[in-house]
Amino acid sequence: MSVINNELKVSFYLKREGSTERTEVNPDAVYPVIGKIIIGNSIAQFSSKLKIEERLWSVKSGRATGKSRVAVELNREINKINLSIHTHYRAILERTGTVTAQEVKNAFQGIATAQKTLLTLFDEMMQDFQTRIGIDRSQATYHKYVTIRKQVKRFLKVKYNVQDIPLNQLDLTFIEAFDFHLRVERKMTDETVSGTMLVLFKVVRIALHRKLIINPPFFGYKLKKPDFKIRSLTKEEFQRLISTPIESKSQCFIRDMFVFAAFTGLPYIDLKQLTWKEIITEEDGSLWISTDRQKTGIPFNVKLLDIPVQIIEKYKGLAKGENVFPMLGPGRINYALKIIAKLCNITTKLSFHVGRHVFASELCLSQGVPIESVSRMMGHKNIQTTQRYARVNNEKIGNDMKLLSLRISDKYTYVEQ
Repeated sequence: MSVINNELKVSFYLKREGSTERTEVNPDAVYPVIGKIIIGNSIAQFSSKLKIEERLWSVKSGRATGKSRVAVELNREINKINLSIHTHYRAILERTGTVTAQEVKNAFQGIATAQKTLLTLFDEMMQDFQTRIGIDRSQATYHKYVTIRKQVKRFLKVKYNVQDIPLNQLDLTFIEAFDFHLRVERKMTDETVSGTMLVLFKVVRIALHRKLIINPPFFGYKLKKPDFKIRSLTKEEFQRLISTPIESKSQCFIRDMFVFAAFTGLPYIDLKQLTWKEIITEEDGSLWISTDRQKTGIPFNVKLLDIPVQIIEKYKGLAKGENVFPMLGPGRINYALKIIAKLCNITTKLSFHVGRHVFASELCLSQGVPIESVSRMMGHKNIQTTQRYARVNNEKIGNDMKLLSLRISDKYTYVEQ
């Protein structure tokens, strides 16, 4: 973003071109008063809709002279116009950091400018997102967008001392400066920076699609992809979580919800909204969860094993309406999970997402469940997402090699020579 001359100059003059008007009372020529706005190299002129006799006009001051009622009233109107122009000028400059004479003229005359700003388009994207919550978008992701918008607004204030920025001023310098702000000044992790920049990229993509900008500001920017971290529990840690006595009833309930999520792969939002009609009984008497992922809308089916069935029976009838469980809010749950982790001597930060990792890596993939089946049960759009959950440990490798040894033991013979 280059430095732009934003100094404002407003002047008024008489337009002497064309025909003049004369009155019987005062034979002096009467001319319209024209205003001129100059900001840097941009100029815009406008009609003040005022007129004055030439003999009452001062070219030097750009105002009427004398103390007559006509002069005083005209100067009062000119001063009002001047004040209004300066007010709009400051508002636009504070909001976007730059301003042209035409933009100030449009604002003064009540004409909306066609130039979109970054946060304005961000808000439009969020409004569209909000209308789709519960359909194919999640409340948790919406809250993430709210947080990222605050990050962008803070950056604009800290870096450029503006409240917003026109989309046509977005360039690679801006993108890299924002990355530096997040990574160095805000000390965010690669994962957080990546998530933030991807949301900003969505806003830019909308701008490009609507032809609000021509050149993609992300061109030349290379996002440092974070290493995908396995946030699972070991078999021993998970067993301690299941079996450790917990006196608090609310903490015991939250522990059971985590265990249920770990045995089914359900994220928090899907568990919270789980209803009895989504619990299906098959002909063999087995129970299944059959529903759609709240986040992606992808259908998934997962069989309920003994432990999750016991948990359902334990809390049956406590929830209101059609819900299976009387779920608590995320804030209360996350606080309780910290306490539970300490009670069970677990150093990993517990969350329902960790429960999904346990389901994918410990309970399924490490036990030989095909990755295609795990992907379907987790409601993933593609198998590449599921592959990130696969934790190949020495135990799994050892078991696989034992099976391989049994399968090929009688198929090959080595002849020593």
